[in-house]
Amino acid sequence: MLNRVILMGRLVADPELKTTTSGKSVTSFRIAVDRSYVKSGEERKADFIDIVCWRQTAEFVCRYFSKGSLIALEGQLQTRTYQAKDGTNRNVVEVVADNVSFTGERRDSSQFSQSYNNAGYHPAPQQPVQPTPSYQSGAPSDFQEMPLDDDLPF
Repeated sequence: MLNRVILMGRLVADPELKTTTSGKSVTSFRIAVDRSYVKSGEERKADFIDIVCWRQTAEFVCRYFSKGSLIALEGQLQTRTYQAKDGTNRNVVEVVADNVSFTGERRDSSQFSQSYNNAGYHPAPQQPVQPTPSYQSGAPSDFQEMPLDDDLPF
C-alpha cells in the first residue's frame, strides 16, 4: 500500500505549538493550495487542507513559519473520527507531515535554506543568484554570432 502526499501552499494562520500530556510537541494548521485549473471568467480557487506535525517537525514549523508563509511538505493522509461537544460524530481528513521545507521567497537574504524531516535539520547554503540578462530591445548587439557547424546532428 502507498499513502504519500506532497503539497505546497501558504499557511492561513500562525501555527501554535502545543504539548500533549505525555510531553510530545504537536501543531496543527491549515494551508491554502491553489488549484491548477481556472475556468475562464472565474477567479482562481484554492483548497484548504489541514496539516498536523509532531515532535521536532512541529517545533520547526512553529519557529520558522507564520501566516502567509509558503511551505512545502510531505506526509501521509489520515482520517479519524471524534465526538463533538454536541454529541455528533465528526470525521476529519488531515495530512500528518513528516517532512517540511521552505520554498519561494526568503525574508532575510542572509539566512540559510533549511528543511526538516524526521532525521533532523538540514541547513544548506544558498548559491548566489546570477541576474539573467535581458534582451528586451532586440537590437543586434544583444546577441552573439554563432559559428556555423556542419557537424550538427539535425
